[in-house]
This record gives sequence, C-alpha cells and structure tokens, in this order.
Amino acid sequence: MPTVQDLARLLEAAAPLAYQESYDNAGLQCGNPQAEITGVLITLDCTPAVVDEAVRRGCNVVVAHHPVIFRPLKRLTGANEVEQTIIAALKNDVAIYAAHTNLDNVRGGVNDKLAEKLGLLKTRVLAPQSGMLARLITYIPNRPEDQQADVAGHVLAALYAAGAGQVGQYSDCSFRTEGTGTFTPGIGTKPAIGAQNQPETVAELRIEVLLPLHRQAHVLRALRTAHPYEEVAYELIKLENVHQEVGAGLVGELPEALAPATFRQLLKRQLLVPVVRHTTFEKPIKTVAICGGAGAFLIGAARAVGADAYVTGDVKYHEFFGAEGQLMLCDVGHFESEQFTGEVFRDLLTAGFSRTFAVLIAETPTNPVQYDC
Repeated sequence: MPTVQDLARLLEAAAPLAYQESYDNAGLQCGNPQAEITGVLITLDCTPAVVDEAVRRGCNVVVAHHPVIFRPLKRLTGANEVEQTIIAALKNDVAIYAAHTNLDNVRGGVNDKLAEKLGLLKTRVLAPQSGMLARLITYIPNRPEDQQADVAGHVLAALYAAGAGQVGQYSDCSFRTEGTGTFTPGIGTKPAIGAQNQPETVAELRIEVLLPLHRQAHVLRALRTAHPYEEVAYELIKLENVHQEVGAGLVGELPEALAPATFRQLLKRQLLVPVVRHTTFEKPIKTVAICGGAGAFLIGAARAVGADAYVTGDVKYHEFFGAEGQLMLCDVGHFESEQFTGEVFRDLLTAGFSRTFAVLIAETPTNPVQYDC
C-alpha cells in the first residue's frame, strides 16, 4: 500500500514546496511518513471535527489546503482549535498534509480550478515569479563519426527526465553550439578521451538547458551520471527571468463579454455565493483576473493587465477605493473562492494512486462565515 510519504511526493511533484510563499508552512503537518494509507479525507481546513470524520470514515490521512500549523506551537494543551486538532490527529494516528500557497502558485492548482468554474479561456499567470529558474551549461564530446553512441542525446534525455528543458508548454528544449575543448588529464585520472599528461583537443558541443532551481540537485545528479567525462565541466547561472508557469493569480477571457450585472450573477451561480461585494464598473466584462483566497495584493496587477473584473476574497474596505472605475473588483469570500480546491486534490490522488484507497471529500462544514440574506 502507498504510504504517507508517497502521498507527499505525489503532491509535491505537482505543487513543489519551493513554490510556497516565505510565510507559509505547507507540507506534512503531523503523522508518520512511513504509515500505510487506509484512506484520504480532503478538506479546505482541518478542524477537530474533520479529524473525527476521517476516523469515522476509515481515513488515516487528511489533506487540507490551509495548514493547521501556521505559526510555531509552543505547547500542546488543547487551549485552542489548532492544538485540539493536532492532539486529535496524534491520538488517532491521522496524518495531516497541507498544500497551500504552493498549490496557489502552480498551473493546475487552485486558480485553474476557479477559472474552470467561471469558464475562462486562454488563461495565463497574473503575477509570474522571478528568480525561480537557472541555466545549465555543459560540454559534451562531439564525435559524429561514432554512430554507436549519441552522447548528446543520452545526456539530454537524462537532464529532461530530471526536470530540465521545460519552457512554458514546450518540453525537451535545449541549445547546442559546436566548439573545441582543451584539457590535459592529470596523474591518476581515467579520462574518457586522451591519456594522462597528454594535452588533448576535442570537438565538443556546448549544451544549454533551463531548469527550475528547486530541481537543481536532481538535474546535476543526472548530469554527472549520464556524462561520459570523469570530471564534468558545467556552469549553473541563476536567472531573473519570470517563470511564466509559476506565480500568483490567473487572467483569462470569458467566451463572450457580459454586462457587469450578468457577470455578478455568473459568480453567484458558479461559485454558490449569496453575496458579491463589488466596485462600480459600467463597461462590459471580458478579461477577468482571479486569485483564490486573500488576493487584494494583486489588485494593481489586475489593473496592469487590463482586466475588466478581478475576482478574489478578503478585500478590506479601503482596498476597494483604488479599483473603483478602473475595474470591477469582486469579493466573493475567502472560502468561496477556494472551495473547489478539494477537486484538485481528488484528481491528483485518484490519478496518482489508481484507486488503491478511498479518496473522499469531507462533509464537515468548515466555513466560519455565514450570510443572512
């Protein structure tokens, strides 16, 4: 049976922990990584009642969007709901795993699910992150006369498999330049080409690939394993380029422009919300920016990309002022904008583990905000 650690690896392949914000605490919150999974209960928030439901339904893992341990715990006395949740989980051998802003910041995560519910097309990341990429340069012998070994192809295949060579929706991307390398193998070496103490000149290919920084160790390990040289020469350069597939929020297009009031009715219907707090905006709504959760920090970014509407949650009173007349800022609520995250987890787990255990959506209500309409 798969273990809790297997589940963590699967979720972190889709939403790497390196992509979470600095203040966040995603990952395994409590539990034995080696425990075999009997069932998984999915929830937005993990509470004592959710742990009770997990036990009742035969699940020993809870997968939540919001980390139950967000700030350091100094004691476990049951003094508050966080401590009560952890105590209940430990007593019942229930592991708790959270994927939070790392799931917000990847394609296929929280915001893609929200975009799907609203029917947005041609989506792209609203605020791509920079400093997440590196360029790897290495030098491979170029011996076209040797038809028995495609050295470059072998090395590149290993780099691609380790996570390099991805540019947007294009994979297996690289650049090659022909050149000449020189070296003199020292005493005690075992050169793939040449002999000890003999200067050597070799036709080489300079190979360049992009890689996510969090895959650096994996890519370099693959390079050293696949490269024919005893000493592998390479350069690793951190880039300031934005990573177009990683970042906060999304922006997309509605199939057709809607009147502002009609768009708000779409929000109510698709997001199951009774109330939409919004600014005044009279123009048709076509380009829509979104951010699940508390997304007021992206109001400026939504304006900058020319969005007609920006949909998020947790907008404060004074934050509405800067948007009025510029776009229709719509606050649908924090829970409401993230409530479909469970579908993301469910799809990842059922695809990754081929129904080896039950994956259930929690029935316990966790939204603390109620509306009297």
